[in-house]
Amino acid sequence: MKPQTFIFYGIVGSGKGTQVELLTKYLKENHISDDVLFVSPGAEYRKILSEESFISNTIKKWVHNGVLVPDLFTTSLVVNSLSKEIKENSTIITDGYPRTIKQSESFVELMNFYGRNNVKIIYIELSKEEAIRRMKLRGRIDDTDEGIANRFDEYTRNVLPSMEYFRGKDGYTILDINGDQSIEEVHGEIINKLKPYLI
Repeated sequence: MKPQTFIFYGIVGSGKGTQVELLTKYLKENHISDDVLFVSPGAEYRKILSEESFISNTIKKWVHNGVLVPDLFTTSLVVNSLSKEIKENSTIITDGYPRTIKQSESFVELMNFYGRNNVKIIYIELSKEEAIRRMKLRGRIDDTDEGIANRFDEYTRNVLPSMEYFRGKDGYTILDINGDQSIEEVHGEIINKLKPYLI
């Protein structure tokens, strides 16, 4: 079993979380990888924010002021998560990281350190209209018109450039996936495009 490395990109509503679960299941059931390590800074931040501590209060101040938490802190969460759990043959799947060009640069350094040079980037591309429709269906408290507009702005200003940083870079392959399809069709397209790299 060769260790695999995947980065998932896609706007909120594109179904990244579901596709991560389906890919993990596929890798295990087909004996491609039985040790899948999922890395999500968002999940780590939610853990920290659920506690009452100096660091959680500090992060809350940054977030409430509409300021991004420094790249260094987010990268440190990823480094810490990987260093505690990674094994030689672990497959790595990230969602929500990298989200800025600085984080992408750090990710390349990290993968070089672990000897990973065959990274697949799965970009679930979703039309703005469909993304808005899905966000409004969720009914989350922050899915207001302003909140949705802010997320699109953040996505186009920082997240997409962080993905484009990898385009044409040795050892990194971007797979464009049509996210306007059903869950099953998106999963099928991901697997079909990945198969040549999983042999």
